[in-house]
Amino acid sequence: MDLGPAGEPVIENLSTPEVPWLQPVPDSLVADPAETVASRETIRLAFVAALQHLPPRQRAVLILCEVLRWQAAEVAELLETSVASVNSALQRARATLDQTELSPESSFDEPDRELLDRYVAAFEAYDLEALTAVIHEDATQSMPPFDLWLSGREDIFTWWFGPGIGCKNSRVIPTVAANGSPAFGQYKPSESGEGYEPWALQVLELSGGRIVELSFFLDTETLFPLFGLPLRLDA
Repeated sequence: MDLGPAGEPVIENLSTPEVPWLQPVPDSLVADPAETVASRETIRLAFVAALQHLPPRQRAVLILCEVLRWQAAEVAELLETSVASVNSALQRARATLDQTELSPESSFDEPDRELLDRYVAAFEAYDLEALTAVIHEDATQSMPPFDLWLSGREDIFTWWFGPGIGCKNSRVIPTVAANGSPAFGQYKPSESGEGYEPWALQVLELSGGRIVELSFFLDTETLFPLFGLPLRLDA
């Protein structure tokens, strides 16, 4: 998301980019449990390493080439650059990661069930004080397919209690992990006043006992069935 700068939390900044987003995938789609664990750790390490140690373009090239197995020509076309530039960025990214010690234990914290339970209760209550306690002050939020992303808890809350106030009184339902991260189905109150309609698949990243990244994937028609979530909740 940070190939471009963070935006102000105003509705006018919502737009849909031509570059496609990486969609979340349920861990359960990998058939072999052993492969699930290995695949999850490999993908998570690639993402975490990229986020922590690489500039945006090298990060994008690494993930597209190393995780998604795209050809250099495909990446060059997507990023509107040359194949030579892609190969150069990939080499620099690999060199950086070769100098960085990575392990599943040190790169990320295991999901904290108590923290997640507190987040769900706080979000459903739209309790500002409780949300402040579980979300890091430097947290980020994205809302694919929109290219607007927010940097910092203050801007996130400005959005939630401003343009995003329609999320108040939502229901949040846990589902299977997405890309090895905790995920939830969010349902907003129906405009008819009866029940709840799907709004977003929330995928969270945790670190140091706080939520540091919130991704709200809005393509519920595709994602909710994929994650075993109903397309409607009764009141």
